[in-house]
This record gives sequence, structure tokens and C-alpha cells, in this order.
Amino acid sequence: MPILLRSILSASVAAVLATPLAGQSTPPPGGPDTATFESDEAALFLQVFRTVSQFHSSALGDSVLWERAVEGLLEQLDDPYATIFTPAEYDSFRETNTGDYAGIGVQISALGGRVTVTAVFRDTPAEGAGMMVGDRIVWVEGHDARDWTLDQARDSIRGTPGSVVQIRVARDGYRDAIPMSMVRDNVHVAAVQATLLEGGVAHIAIERIARGVADELEEALRDFEGASALIMDLRRNPGGYLDEALRVGDLFLAPGQGLAGAEARDFEGKLQKQSWPAQSPARLPNTPIVILVDEYTASAAEIISGALQDHDRAVVIGQRTFGKGVIQTVYPLTAGRRISITTGSWYTPLGRSLHRLRHRDGTPRPDDGGAQETVATLSGRELRSGGGIFPDLEVAIEEYKPEEIALLNHANRAQVPFAARIQEYALELAKDAIEADRFETLPSSAFDGLAESLVDAGMDAEIVNDPVARAYLDWRAQARYLYRANATALMLTVLAERDRVLAEGLRLARAARTPEELFSLVDQGEGR
Repeated sequence: MPILLRSILSASVAAVLATPLAGQSTPPPGGPDTATFESDEAALFLQVFRTVSQFHSSALGDSVLWERAVEGLLEQLDDPYATIFTPAEYDSFRETNTGDYAGIGVQISALGGRVTVTAVFRDTPAEGAGMMVGDRIVWVEGHDARDWTLDQARDSIRGTPGSVVQIRVARDGYRDAIPMSMVRDNVHVAAVQATLLEGGVAHIAIERIARGVADELEEALRDFEGASALIMDLRRNPGGYLDEALRVGDLFLAPGQGLAGAEARDFEGKLQKQSWPAQSPARLPNTPIVILVDEYTASAAEIISGALQDHDRAVVIGQRTFGKGVIQTVYPLTAGRRISITTGSWYTPLGRSLHRLRHRDGTPRPDDGGAQETVATLSGRELRSGGGIFPDLEVAIEEYKPEEIALLNHANRAQVPFAARIQEYALELAKDAIEADRFETLPSSAFDGLAESLVDAGMDAEIVNDPVARAYLDWRAQARYLYRANATALMLTVLAERDRVLAEGLRLARAARTPEELFSLVDQGEGR
């Protein structure tokens, strides 16, 4: 299954686990009642299975045959979101959607052939032990870790909360590895990145609709209560928990306004309808809101976008979203496995279907005309329906220039790890900035060393130093350096130089003083 599809699947599964539809209860152990499947056809299936198992020349074992039978059954459903989770896969899925794990609280990347610390989260064992960005993990629990993969390091560092892990790190300026002893703890990685930008615009990027994201967002809204406008960046957000998505929508809508609707089968197999209204007073009711979306905005993130768009509360800009409008329910199986299957559909408050039909491989099927249907908001705006969220203002993604494509293709042919080289160079610049406590955008000359290192690694100097290609290289390295230095406001300013959607969102947010002015700007085409 494609990685994108798997990530969106994982996000959507969480929704039903968190908030059952009316009349639903916890899924019964072992999945639906097996008695409902007793039939002549079921008996025939078992006879075929036993015959193949006993007499077929392949002599495949029962476990292999059952695996293939299950895969075949799911494939025949023509459901791109149906899957079986092993215990390890399910644990990984839950970690992705909650942001919770037991470890020391660092982000690691493979840089320069070493497992390198690229972020240290606040109030974690790693921060308490003095671990720093740029440290290279060289030893864990008596094992030489200098040649480890990221998975090896991650599996060894994580463990049971309360247990002790011994680590040694190499650090620039130190001759010997630095020993550290840390007590593993439960770590939560925030899904919200909130930044106040020039002009009083608050930029809030939400990576996933994880457990606790509504609380994180509410805290950011309190901090930015005086913001002149709000940009909510939901691009590449695969979704997450339904109850969290509803709470996020509730932060911006008035009591009684609809948040979402659903039609799905309950755990007894009966079709149920349900809708969810907002309950709390709206935060920042007079603040213009711009939502950024793209083709990877999916599931619970689409529920949020659709709710605020339906109620004329936010302008949505970017590209048509993924269209993940069906519900997955997870049922427990034997041997610690779980099955996820589609059991229903989501709708926006105005009844727009979020679902876009897709082939088994995840590619969208041609629109059948439903995408031309519209619904009217209370203010009279016409919104397109037919799968996914259609932006109020469509903004194309900037295309690569020929010189930039030539640079990237040349790096690939020369087998130079282009992105990793940028990461490594940016990390060194970030370490210097953090040590000096001085954060600023750097001149092009600051990245001469990066260009030289690419040439030394085997790339052609003429291609690397082409003015257009070099400007692209400098831009990428500049943004990565500011990211690693945690200079988010400056990083967003740099990204907006090429990120058309972000730049358009910033222009609209800075130009509008009220929500009405924001919609007027879009209607007049002034944001284009």
C-alpha cells in the first residue's frame, strides 16, 4: 500500500475509535459475531481451504494460506482503506496519531552517516540530561551505535517508562564521548506549531489531528488573542481523531452551528445517522481566518476545513483536498491483530460529501459530475461539492525551473545525497546561531561551503553554481537552517518566497481587518 494512502488510512481509523456513533459501544472481542457468517458459502470456503491445504502441490502451510485468503478477501472489497494491522503496526499507528511514546524526547536523523539529534523536546529526560542538537549517538546500553540505522537507535532508546537507558554522544569540541543516564518517560510531541508573524498575523500549523491537539490550539489562541488575523495551515495533514477535530471546529463556531454529520453502521451492523453541533462560545469571533489546504489534507483535517467553510467562518485557499470522507472502524482479531474496514461516510454541516472515489492503489477515479454540484452558505456563497474540500481560492504550486530540475537530477546521477548534505550543513549553522543566541537570515555567501561540498562530492561546478540553481540551493538551506535554529517566524518568511499558498495567505490575512473584508478580497480576486 502506498505510504500516503497508509498514513491517511491511519488517521481516519482513529476517528471512529475515539468517538462512536450514537448507539455504538466498544467493539466486541474477536470482531463481529462470527455466527452471522455461518452459511453454505462459508462452509464451502472452509472446504476449499482444507482441500488446498492438504492436497495442493505447493504444500503451503495453513498460516500462509490464511494470510493469502485474508488478503484476497480485502482486495475483493475494492476498499482502498481496508487493512489488517499486526500488533507492531497498530502500536506504530497509535503513536503516529497520538504523538505519545515512551522514550527520552528527541528527534533523530541520519546525517553524515551517524544517528544525529536534530531536536530536543522541552521538559523531557533528554533536555534534563543536557543533550543538545547536533549530538551524535555513538553508544547505547553497551552497544556500539556508530553504524546504527535510525530504526536500530529508535528501538534501543525507547522502552518502558521508569526504566533507565545509558547513552553516549559525540559532540563537537569534546575529545571523548559524553555519557548520559536517563530515565525513560512518557513523551508527547506537540502537533501544533504557533508563530506570531510581522503585522500581527498568527500562523498556526497543525501537523496532524492528534490526541490533545484541541487543547494545544486553544492555548495558542489565548496567546494570540490580539492577533489581527489567523492562518491555519492544514497542508499535508492526514487527519486523526474525530473528537479532536470536532473540538477544533467548536473553538471557532457559535453554539448550535453544525460541525459534521455521519452515516455509518454501528457495532450491531445497523445504519445510524448522527450530527455534532458546536457547544462552546466561539474564540476570536471577529478575527479573519485563512485555512491553507492541499491534496494531502485529509480526513479529520477536511472535517475542520469544511465546517468553517460551510459557516462562512474561514476562507480556504490552496488545492482541492484528498477527499477522505469515509469512516473506518477497527475490530480486534486473534493473535493481537486488528482489521480496519469502511463502515460509513462523513458530511460537512451543509451535507457535502467529503469522499472522493479512488482505485485500490489510492489514485482518484474520474469525477462523475458530482464535483460540479454546489451548495449555498448562509451568506449566499456557492461551495462546490463532490469529494474533498474545494478551496475558495485555488492557488497553484510553484513549478521547478529547468535549472533546478537539472540540479536535482544531476545530484541523483552523481549519487550525492543532496537533501542530507543540506541537512548537515544547516545543522552546523543552526548550532552556531543557538550558541551565539543570534538568529537572522544569512547572505548567499554563508552557503558557499555547501556548494563547494557538493562539488567535492562529485557534482559539476557549472551546474551547482548556475545562478538559478544556486538561488534554489541557498533558499532550501536557508529555510532548513532557520528551522533547525527554531527561528520559525524567519523560516516562514523565507518559505513564502517560493510557497505561493503561504504567500497568498499572508497577503490576504494582512489586508483584511474583518472576516467580511477577507471574503470580499477573495470575491474581488484581489488575492490572486
